[in-house]
Amino acid sequence: METEQTRTCVHIRWMIRRDMPAVLGIENSSFEFNWTEDDFIRCLRQRNCIGMVAEEGDKVVGFMIYELHKNRLHILNFAVAEDQRRNGVGLAMIGKLLGKLSQERRNRIMLEVRETNLEAQLFFKKIGFRAVSVLRDFYEDTDEDAYLMQYRYQASAEELAEPHNRISRLAG
Repeated sequence: METEQTRTCVHIRWMIRRDMPAVLGIENSSFEFNWTEDDFIRCLRQRNCIGMVAEEGDKVVGFMIYELHKNRLHILNFAVAEDQRRNGVGLAMIGKLLGKLSQERRNRIMLEVRETNLEAQLFFKKIGFRAVSVLRDFYEDTDEDAYLMQYRYQASAEELAEPHNRISRLAG
């Protein structure tokens, strides 16, 4: 029997076309109002939209879709297979995103979470995300509100001491 202390070793990689059946399986079992394959494809065809999967062995156990913006990352869809929750898969995927943040460029991650999705709210809060506003009637499929949650990058003392313009970095 797996305990909450058990940690799964997963590999995070780019999503590819043949991942779609597994991703849709996770999506359909995770959400009442789920994305369709067309929703995924339409989103991933956009230049700033990226899909990633978490793989254990050769099995896809989680996925995330996010957008790149000038100064932030925006998570559009995120789910872990039900039998893999609470053993580090979601943390590994978010860890990958946190590694993309920096003081100079993208310094925060944003996402919307349904007001009824307490499990997701608690997961993101534990990592350091904070609810910054309530988005009234956010979803097209219900009159449910969403919480806009944000994670802000915290620069280390070393980063703050470094020069911040390109010229001084090149000269140094």
